[in-house]
Amino acid sequence: MKLEFRGHDERYVVEQSLMNLFPGELPVYEPILPGDDSCAILSLEEQGDLCRVVTELRWQGRTASCPYERVLSGTDFEREGQRRYAVGACFFLAARAVTGSTPPWGMLTGVRPDKPATWALAQGKTPEQARILLEEDYFVTPDRAALAVETAQAALTASRALEPRDIAVYVGIPFCPTRCVYCSFVSQSVERSFSLVPPYVDALVEEIRAGGEMVRQQGLRCRSFYMGGGTPTTLTAQQLDRVLTAFEESFDLLSCQEITVEAGRPDTITAEKLAVMKSHGVTRVSVNPQTMEDHVLRAIGRRHSAGDIEHACRLVESYGFPHVNMDLIAGLPEDTPEGFRRSLDRCLTFGTDNITVHTLALKKGSRILLEGLRVPGPEAVSEMLDYAAPVLRQAGYAPYYLYRQKYMSGSYENVGWSKPGAECWYNVQIMSELCSILSFGAGGSTKMVEPGTNHIERVFNLKYPKEYTERPEKYLANQAAFARFYEALGL
Repeated sequence: MKLEFRGHDERYVVEQSLMNLFPGELPVYEPILPGDDSCAILSLEEQGDLCRVVTELRWQGRTASCPYERVLSGTDFEREGQRRYAVGACFFLAARAVTGSTPPWGMLTGVRPDKPATWALAQGKTPEQARILLEEDYFVTPDRAALAVETAQAALTASRALEPRDIAVYVGIPFCPTRCVYCSFVSQSVERSFSLVPPYVDALVEEIRAGGEMVRQQGLRCRSFYMGGGTPTTLTAQQLDRVLTAFEESFDLLSCQEITVEAGRPDTITAEKLAVMKSHGVTRVSVNPQTMEDHVLRAIGRRHSAGDIEHACRLVESYGFPHVNMDLIAGLPEDTPEGFRRSLDRCLTFGTDNITVHTLALKKGSRILLEGLRVPGPEAVSEMLDYAAPVLRQAGYAPYYLYRQKYMSGSYENVGWSKPGAECWYNVQIMSELCSILSFGAGGSTKMVEPGTNHIERVFNLKYPKEYTERPEKYLANQAAFARFYEALGL
């Protein structure tokens, strides 16, 4: 779509909305010519405190001319945000006029669509006022607005349990038995890169020990631990023990609420590995089938069956971990609404107290896009999600965190559901940006959050396992930046 801006240059908010509202359209900054059928002119004028935006949009033979006005107030920074909002809202209204449809999350395009509701509740607004804010200011549909208020309330509960020097710890294991067709994460197939694993574990243990020393020197407190991937249980029991031992010996765990290990693939879960996790006090284990349909498992590149998933669940249950999580994905290749319903119903029979329902994200670099695999359409995905929510509620689960990704089927969301007391607080902390996340491992993204503000800084570990193991100076530099961040805060 050709875009022309007059009186402003708010490219980011328009480009994000364009991807959301017109899937497949890309922004093009070229002169708009007579006869162009995919174009928009966004004009902004200010008269005193009044900001007026007009969007003139043409798309597939339909046209719309939408004005939007807003009175600016506050600091220069606040007024800049208000201008950006006005441009985004005006473009959204014009897009809605020509397409005749409203995306479930309205004009919200970011990863964390419940943030406006969280801010509203933190400012003393009632849940009803927060819901109205989402519907009227951001054009969110009523069901999604209500969902966001629920997860915002969980975020507020989590934030009140944190002190200014509390942090969370993430450890990444970027290896999997095979690569799923929907995956674009930096992960290595163990069958192709087995030789990388031992040196990776050596480097990871050293990084964790160095990070633990830095955390002690800064007087910080670890409140949650999450080992993800990839698939952490691609490690051997001995390697898993080394990593968990390094964490256990490097951090004071007296205040750590939870220790989560994302076992993930059932074909990597063994009694020996579960015994290691149990001995280290792991409080939550994830068994992530994504689907319980054998033909869908084959389509996504898994080498296990639904029967293997059931066996893994029984094995995990026998070790008596306090909490168990399972993940499902709505919209997988070759899946149907009926198949998704069967998968969810079977997962509910395992007694797990935490279920995450993801929506398929069509990620660049995934085999789905590279190979043009067939996936369910937005209507089918909507049917899957519409089934999940009431069934989970009836079974005693409630939503406690959500997030979105780019290129999600139907512009929907990922939602974590749990029974009371089974929430994974790390998920809330990272998604609602409630505290700093100190990340270890290749591709790790360390997030430094100044308490009570929107001030966030990030540093990143090297992306690939080999370069990560060969250049420890990079993660040491990131840890030094983390220390300086807290020294500057003077808490």
